[in-house]
Amino acid sequence: MIIAAFMIIPLMVGIISSRQLQDTSEDFFVQGRAMGSVAVFFTVAATWWSAFAFLGSNATFYTSGPVYLTALAWNLLFGFMYYWVGKRVWFLGKRFNYLTPSDLMGDFYNSESLRVLVAVITLVFTVPYLQIQLTGGAYLIEVASGGVVPFWLAALLFYFIIIVYVWVGGIRAIAWTDVIYGALLFFGMMFAGYYISTIVGGPAALFAQLQQSSPEHLTMPGPNGNMGYSMWFSLFVIVAIGAFMGPQIWLRMYAVKSGRLFNLMPFLLGLAAFAYFGSVLTGYTGVLLEPNLENPDQILPVMLMNYAPYLLASLIMAAGAAAAMSTANSQIHAVSTVVTMDIYQRYLNPNATQARIVAIGRWSLVGFSLAAYIMALTVPGLLVTIGIAALAGTAQLIVPTIGAITWKRAHPKAAFWGLLGGVSTVLLLTYGASVSNPLGLHAGIWGLLVNGTLFVGLSLALERSDTDVVERFVQARQEYDAEYHPENLEDEARPTGNTASVR
Repeated sequence: MIIAAFMIIPLMVGIISSRQLQDTSEDFFVQGRAMGSVAVFFTVAATWWSAFAFLGSNATFYTSGPVYLTALAWNLLFGFMYYWVGKRVWFLGKRFNYLTPSDLMGDFYNSESLRVLVAVITLVFTVPYLQIQLTGGAYLIEVASGGVVPFWLAALLFYFIIIVYVWVGGIRAIAWTDVIYGALLFFGMMFAGYYISTIVGGPAALFAQLQQSSPEHLTMPGPNGNMGYSMWFSLFVIVAIGAFMGPQIWLRMYAVKSGRLFNLMPFLLGLAAFAYFGSVLTGYTGVLLEPNLENPDQILPVMLMNYAPYLLASLIMAAGAAAAMSTANSQIHAVSTVVTMDIYQRYLNPNATQARIVAIGRWSLVGFSLAAYIMALTVPGLLVTIGIAALAGTAQLIVPTIGAITWKRAHPKAAFWGLLGGVSTVLLLTYGASVSNPLGLHAGIWGLLVNGTLFVGLSLALERSDTDVVERFVQARQEYDAEYHPENLEDEARPTGNTASVR
């Protein structure tokens, strides 16, 4: 009954949302750029926090020690980027009518090859992250039902429900279900950790026992010896930037009604990060009570089913399923936006009607989520491992993005080759069997270093000839400063000659 209620709620929200839906691409994809403060916070937070956070965090504390506490820092970094980068992206999106990452970068760099590369990166690296949402949600339902609902059927239920309500209500349905799911998520993480820790006498007793029986779980590099400070730093950078550069967050930047709604996000997201202390308690209690669990991603549902009242366990696992669904719905919707706007409308049918564009967007939901479902059934791996590999790819988009919003010297070839070099480095260090990561840093960090070096070096070596495009963006940045940062206008007006304007 709890699982059924969890599935029915988003369908009801989708049906209600569809009554306000206008048959335009802008309304379906970015809610007519009119999303208010409550919906903005909850949909950004719920999209940012996923099965990676709800299940993967517990599993990482359980297997690898305290390295995941970097989550407290990466939430602050994510919030700062949403304010500093996101506000500028929002302004340019509103000014030039952008809907996707490729729109902004393809326009500023005036390059079709870069536009296509950005679209390919967002699609290729978002689908694995979507896979872990279906996997995480399916784990919860499988364990909660005692195996009565098998993994494949649980993942299929997730797939079906998400498709239906996103098809019907677009991003508006996603945002309002995220209000419900976000509240469930934060409550579930905190309460689950505290309740589970009481089984061994509470948080203080938990740490005292852990210090006696498994002290290596309390210090880096952890019990396996491979989660030290280099990995702490890698996770801090890659997870925050990779998630922020995902197409689902771009849509939430474009959809905001007012630029001032960005100002509180660093504080609110930083405050929400305290929910991770619940994950600390769950994972560490699992070390004491369930030390030989075959699948660490299932430590939370296993602990709940073995040690909590059934009703309470089911409610908390519904909160975990909320974490998975609130990210999966956004990713499916974002991928369909990229396919529809960056590929179908731009290259296949430039004269498509608004109704046709929305229809293609809806069918794209079906296709890409089916691909993620098949991957969930066939591609093994821990949620965190798969998630970080996917985020390392999307993180590479931060380099040309910052160039587009701050540096008029940024060059199209520099952006293209920087991205290609960064992504190639990520793939080589992640999947190259005989290649190890230097200094213990994650492949995504080395990708960003290669990417940034190529971008800056080539931009300084090459001159842009399309001065009209550059000046159009310089003027837009001046308009942004005039409205939000008038103190910067004096610096913008200074002559720069052949030097870069680091505005």
